[in-house]
Amino acid sequence: MLLAASADVTAPERVVLSSAQHDLIVFGIVVAGFALVAQLLYNWTSLGEVSSRYRPAVLASLCIAGVASLSYLMVFLQVHSGYDYSGGSYVPNSEALSTITSRYMDWAVTVPLLMAELLAVCTLVGRKLAGTRAVVMAAAFAMIVTGYLGDQVFKEGESTFWLWLWWGVSMACFVVIYAVLVPVVVTSVRSLPADVRRGLGQAATVLLSVFFVYPVVYLIPIFFDGGWWTTTIHVAFSAADVIAKVGFGMLIHKVAKLRTAADVAAGDETHPEPVWVNSVHHSDGVSPPARPAAG
Repeated sequence: MLLAASADVTAPERVVLSSAQHDLIVFGIVVAGFALVAQLLYNWTSLGEVSSRYRPAVLASLCIAGVASLSYLMVFLQVHSGYDYSGGSYVPNSEALSTITSRYMDWAVTVPLLMAELLAVCTLVGRKLAGTRAVVMAAAFAMIVTGYLGDQVFKEGESTFWLWLWWGVSMACFVVIYAVLVPVVVTSVRSLPADVRRGLGQAATVLLSVFFVYPVVYLIPIFFDGGWWTTTIHVAFSAADVIAKVGFGMLIHKVAKLRTAADVAAGDETHPEPVWVNSVHHSDGVSPPARPAAG
């Protein structure tokens, strides 16, 4: 009964685009891809700037940038080959149906890793850290998969009923993530030095704020259609990905360096190089104690 009553919508991937709309989509994809490649190179060359205790955060960011860079290459190729230029417009063909699917494949890997990246610089340790990380990463993965089911699988994303149903399930996972992460971040912020506190607060605010973009954009096809709305979806997703993966990654890298410097200053950690953040010196290089000579 519900299925019979559900209204059909037009999937964004089936909408004819003007030259300007197609060019804007490609521009957003290419700029986002370049930003992610730059983040990948930065993470690769800056692993040694943080102590081993916080290096998992940088490694997570490195993996995120690598996966997302490959994903954006796929999206670019699909947008390039998924539309046929005819009569001054870009008409979608069968390959255009994969232009958003590739984004979900990216998010299924990178969103759980964003959870791990944030937790790696919080104050949780041991079993509490492992348990919390498992819960939020599982919730993040479920959030993406359930969103994908409504947007791409059930009636190929052209059923209002299935879009709303799976949006609701995905949002339940979204709430779980916030319910778990927010108390952890608040507790961590209260126990950290002032400069680290600010950095962690900024990073968490950026990530948890930009996450709201995705469920809002998900609902656009229910209420609107047309070339400019398809363009809005792609450009919004590209911009949100850059903020969540590059902007957030840079802030987390800063927090990891600040926490490294604080540990060195407190005598809890050694780090062979001085720690500088925004050209401000935070700690000197401290080598680990030499091992006694054998015999």
